[in-house]
Amino acid sequence: MTVWAIANQKGGVGKTTTVVSLASHLALKGHSTLLVDMDPHGSLTTYFGFDPDTIEHSVYTLFQQSDQQPLNAIFKTLKKTSQENIYLLPAATAMATLDRQLGIQSGKGLVIHKTLQQLHDRFEYVLIDCPPMLGVLMVNALAACDELLIPVQTEFLALKGLERMLHTLQLINHSRQHKLPYLIVPTMFDRRTRAGTQTLLKMQQDHEENLWQDAIPIDTQFRDASKSGIPLPALNLESRGSMAYERLMKKLLKAPTAKSDKNV
Repeated sequence: MTVWAIANQKGGVGKTTTVVSLASHLALKGHSTLLVDMDPHGSLTTYFGFDPDTIEHSVYTLFQQSDQQPLNAIFKTLKKTSQENIYLLPAATAMATLDRQLGIQSGKGLVIHKTLQQLHDRFEYVLIDCPPMLGVLMVNALAACDELLIPVQTEFLALKGLERMLHTLQLINHSRQHKLPYLIVPTMFDRRTRAGTQTLLKMQQDHEENLWQDAIPIDTQFRDASKSGIPLPALNLESRGSMAYERLMKKLLKAPTAKSDKNV
């Protein structure tokens, strides 16, 4: 099982689109893929037609047990999505209260890691959609993953969100025996605009070693796919956005992923 977390501490950068699109490409190639919605806003959950306000079994449920979740309880939480080979552990808006509820309880940083351990033989790939703030949910996602993907919109304000995310990563790395590998993914790129090309150049200058040397272009078909509740690659494999995410998927599958000890 390979686990990627997708995170940025700025909203509107294409985080959920990245999760859905990469998962769709993996699923189209026959890979069993699990999505985990760790964001209380529940955009990923809503994408596939579930309501985070009313859903009965969710990631929130996984945190209610004081001990490791029994497998049948995890399967009760799993939801089949609109695309074959993709399953979802959905979010509930109640997850926003977890930091206050859990306080300083020990062991709550590994709830998702332990859950995924029990699903190790069921799924080949896991993609975690992270919340935009540092807390128990973000800690769980980064403790459970093998690599972090940071989507960054190609506009200057988004660079501030990137710096905050990298600072959070530094904090998390203090709890790990090995640093968490990460890849910055430029998104919503419009080569026709000066702001877009200058921002991409700035990222290349400042983060060359950890930057994907490509970009996800602006593509209005992402919006159409979201309305339909079906990932864009499953709707139109030849769209610009689909092809860009396919290139990103190939990059990720070629890159060695460091398996690090989780001590959070």
